[in-house]
Amino acid sequence: MTERAIRGRLKKTGAVLAAAVLVPWIGAAAATAAPIHAPVLRAPVGGYQDLFVPSSMGPIKVQVQWAARGGSAALYVLDGLRAPADHSQWTTDTDVLRQFAGDNVTLVFPVGGRSSFYTDWYRPSSTNQQATTYKWETFLTRELPAFLERYGVSRTNNAIVGASMGGNAALTLAGHHRDQFKFAGSFSGFVHPTFPFWNEAMRAAMWDEGNFNVDDMWGPAGGPTWRRNDATVQAELLRGLPMYVSTGNGLPGPLDLPNGVGNTVNAMVLEQMTAAATQMFRDRIAAGGIAARIDIGNGTHTWPYWQQAIATARPMILDALGVH
Repeated sequence: MTERAIRGRLKKTGAVLAAAVLVPWIGAAAATAAPIHAPVLRAPVGGYQDLFVPSSMGPIKVQVQWAARGGSAALYVLDGLRAPADHSQWTTDTDVLRQFAGDNVTLVFPVGGRSSFYTDWYRPSSTNQQATTYKWETFLTRELPAFLERYGVSRTNNAIVGASMGGNAALTLAGHHRDQFKFAGSFSGFVHPTFPFWNEAMRAAMWDEGNFNVDDMWGPAGGPTWRRNDATVQAELLRGLPMYVSTGNGLPGPLDLPNGVGNTVNAMVLEQMTAAATQMFRDRIAAGGIAARIDIGNGTHTWPYWQQAIATARPMILDALGVH
């Protein structure tokens, strides 16, 4: 697909992006973290736990499935734009907990952050009376690792993956924090947000998902913060990092049948956009001689495909973390 064709498709489809991402707000009760009086040498052996982690944004709920044999490696799993306030959709809309239940790696699901793009914002959103400034990069790379370290989880032997909103974030966080992450994966991610028309598509999506203002996130379109948070622009930072990037092409299949015609149409449009961005990311890293596994096949912007994607990524993640 030529860049002119991609530009035209994005311009036509960006206006309908908002309709595909509208979701009701789910409130969450504030909680505080239980004190831990002394470090432990090993993570808990298996099992599931809800943690409440202190942060500059207030206590953040983190769902954790501990490594099966008490190992120190961890996989951070990021939600999409619709991220609920009380749970990660990965834990309810996929079988990821079962997939990794026997593996010696701790699964880490940060909860919340809808429309945040898991980044540090300039200021609170000015269009929805947001009380605090999103500081998700700080949380995921400083506050949360420091908290998990007290449970025996490594600060340096981690992988990170995400779907949709979380896909580009997984790549950029890994690129800027190579000392922390040894693998990154993006599933249907918006991996080239500085490309023309993407900023307006994101503006529409974030407005419909909580009345958030994209200008308060990264400032003027195309500025330095936009470029810093663009996986395609920052591709050089990913050189040598094991990566898996996947997207559908917008063509529905059997996995879409339960979703209904309206949802499927929206999911088709969204996935056509992520496919275009993924193609540009693929071309950029190929031109630079940067290795990654990139799959573009049939599918739409829905959880069953992301469940398949993380299953495909699983052996790559375990290998990168040295978990056998």
